[in-house]
Parts: sequence; structure tokens; C-alpha cells
Amino acid sequence: MISSILRFAVCAFCALFNVFGSASSAAESRPNVVMLLSDDLGYQDVGCYNGPVHTPHIDSLAASGTRFSDFYSGCAVCSPSRATLMTGRHHIRAGVYSWIDDNSQRSHLLLRETTLAELLKAAGYATAHVGKWHLGLPGGKYDKPTPDQHGFDYWFATWNNASPSHKNPDNFIRNGEPVGPMQGYSCQLVVDEAISWLDERQTGENETPFFLNVWFHEPHAPIAAPESITTGYGKADDKAAIYSGTIDNSDRAIGRLLKRLDQLGVRDNTLIIYASDNGSYRDDRTGGLRGRKGVNWEGGIRVPGIFCWPGKIGQGVVASQPAGLVDVLPTVCGLLGIQRDDAVHLDGADLTPILTGQADTFVRRQPLFWHLQKSRPIVAMRDGDYSLVASPDYELSTSNMFVESWIPTIRSGRYKDFQLFNLAVDPNQTTDIADRHPELLQSLKTKLLRINDSIMADGTDWSH
Repeated sequence: MISSILRFAVCAFCALFNVFGSASSAAESRPNVVMLLSDDLGYQDVGCYNGPVHTPHIDSLAASGTRFSDFYSGCAVCSPSRATLMTGRHHIRAGVYSWIDDNSQRSHLLLRETTLAELLKAAGYATAHVGKWHLGLPGGKYDKPTPDQHGFDYWFATWNNASPSHKNPDNFIRNGEPVGPMQGYSCQLVVDEAISWLDERQTGENETPFFLNVWFHEPHAPIAAPESITTGYGKADDKAAIYSGTIDNSDRAIGRLLKRLDQLGVRDNTLIIYASDNGSYRDDRTGGLRGRKGVNWEGGIRVPGIFCWPGKIGQGVVASQPAGLVDVLPTVCGLLGIQRDDAVHLDGADLTPILTGQADTFVRRQPLFWHLQKSRPIVAMRDGDYSLVASPDYELSTSNMFVESWIPTIRSGRYKDFQLFNLAVDPNQTTDIADRHPELLQSLKTKLLRINDSIMADGTDWSH
């Protein structure tokens, strides 16, 4: 009898140990996170989305992970989309209304926001950002926070574009210090920096998990790529061929990073996410979707979205549920068991059920929502198969750059000319069905205005 009780106690202890492990083994088993973000890359640019560019390394992530067919940016332009990615919240809540010009605008990603980097750092992760930042940097007219104030131990970044182009950029900053002229192409230099950071971490067999945020400049203009790559897509001076060449070059850079993760023996324990900040500025790279970068039609906001974590995330899966960059933070927290403050409202959802074979249990409590003041339509919302868009009931000046004196009008403004589309049968948004479904239209308008009012109530007024 005593021996039976003893055996039961031992088995129970072993079971608990297997579930929870020791503190050190739990820390060691926590996965690394790599976020790969392209700049202005369209919905139909890369191979696994039936695009024309040879992208075997990006395609391999889709083949060994889950690819979303209906994945969305946080905004139709870059800075606000990146703010949404970093916070899981609509960019206006985070202080960013449009793309940021540090010389003329006070706006930046607010320090009050809790970023993905801050959450992971608090959980024991080493954190690094390499590549484009464009969420506000000092050096212009106004003093602004730097990436280290948003949770990054190490950073290597530019304000907006690589200057003068992707070739031989001269505007990178490393941990607050200008780097000066560099030789090579931006995507390769960014990956060089990422690999260097990873290699330095390995000195002394560092077992701390890491978060590596890799934001490429390609294919944002002004574009440049090696002629040996460009001529595989057309003439060396052809803009479409150069555009494709920048994406191909980025894929090769990603391949080098993946190879280094393999060599370091950490690839199988690394969650890798790939996406773009917004749609393409080229009409021929949106997959036939209406609109392009800068507008809230599908072509401006739908982008690639891939999640890969060997043995943890479904392999070779194509998920049809609408998802987006707003979901990255809650999903990483869900997959990794990272605790966050539930009192902070997130506009995104945890995609873990979809990624782990339990899609039937996935619930999105708030539709996806976009706002961009110079876009027409100015707002868009996706709820299930339906897309609702509208125009503003107010006018702004004709400036192409965001003017912060507009903010009070934007926050109090309303909408008109609502249009409704069923994306399941009309992905190109050619047929407005609002008149045919008045009850559905009213229900969706109510949701859109509720989300809008919540976001605007949180918005910062940078005009004073």
C-alpha cells in the first residue's frame, strides 16, 4: 500500500515537472521571435501569392507554416501601419495619424504605448531592431523618442527611406550614432547587421531568447537592385524589373538570415512572421484588387501574411480567415504565453487557434478597421466577408502631407456615402450592394461608428 502511494506521488511529480519544467528549462524552451516586414510590397508580388518574383525563401516559410489569403496592413501607408504592428492597437490610439515627417510634425509613436518589444523584453528577451523605423526619430525640428525607449536593446535604423536609394545608403543610425556612407544594398546591409547581432549574442553560449525586428526598405522608392538580378525580370533600366529585383534581393537576404539561424541551431525554436506594411504603389502588383498604396480599397491594405514555427504552427496551411498586422502582438503573446495588461484595449485578435489547428474556436471580437485622412474612402471595415467603406463629411486642405492642425476636425468628423461589398464573391469591390441589404448596412455602420468613436477618443491632438 505504501509503495503504491509512493509510486503515485513520484508519477504525479514527474507529470508536473514535464508540464511546467524548472524555471531555467522553461526559459530555455521559450521560442525566439523574428518579424520580417517589407516596405510597399504588394499582395501579389511574391511567389507563394502567385506573384512574378522568384522568392524561394519567403515561399519556404509559407510551405513550412501558415499563409493567410486575406491578410491586411495596419494602414494604407507606412508609419501608422508600423505603429499598429508594434502595439496591436489602431495607430490613432498610438499617436500616429499618417506617415511621419520629423521636420514638420510633432507626432510619433507614443511612449505611453506598450510595444511588442517591451512585452518580450519584460519576459526576458534580448531585443533588436534593424532596418527602417519611421515611427519618429530626433534630429528634425522636434525631440522624439528612439527605438531603445520603445523596448529595443539594440537598434540600427533610418527615419524613412534608405537614402539616396537602396544602393549605398548613407543615412543609417546605430544606437543613436550616424553610421555614414555604406557600400551595398539596403536589404543585405540590414541582414548583415542582424547576423552580426546574432553572432555577438552567441559569444559565451547565450541562452536568452531573442526578438529580432527586421524591417526592410524594399521595394519602397527610390529603388535599386543589382543589375545581375534586375535583368532576370527585364531590361536593366526598366522600373518594373528593378522593382522585382529589389524583392528578389530581399528574398536572398532573408535566405542568408534563415541559413544563419539554422547554423546557430535555433531555427526550429524560432517563430518567424513575414508581411508588408501596406499595398504596392504599382497597380500591376495588387492581384487585381481595387486601389493601391495610400487608399483604403483592398489593393491598398491587403498584403502577404505568413507565420512559421516548426512543429507548433500548421505546416503548408492556407488560412482564409481575415487577419492582419493588428493581430501580431496578441498572437505572439498567445503563442508564447506572454502576459499583458488586459486593461489596455487591443484592436487585434489572438490568431493562435487558427495557427494551431483549432480555427473553429477563433473569435474576433472587433472587426478590422482602417482610417487614413487623405484616402478616399477615408474609412474601411472588414467584418467576415463584408467590406464597408465611406467618405468624410468634411473637407481638409489640399496638402499631400499630413497637417496636424487637421486633427480636431478628423476626431470629430463623421462619414457619408457608405458602400458595401461582399468580398467572398466580389474581392475586387466592383459592385456596391448597400441598397440591396439595408439592415446589414445599418448593422455594419453601427459597428464602424462605434469603433471609430473609441479610437478617436484615444487619439492625441498634436495640433497644440
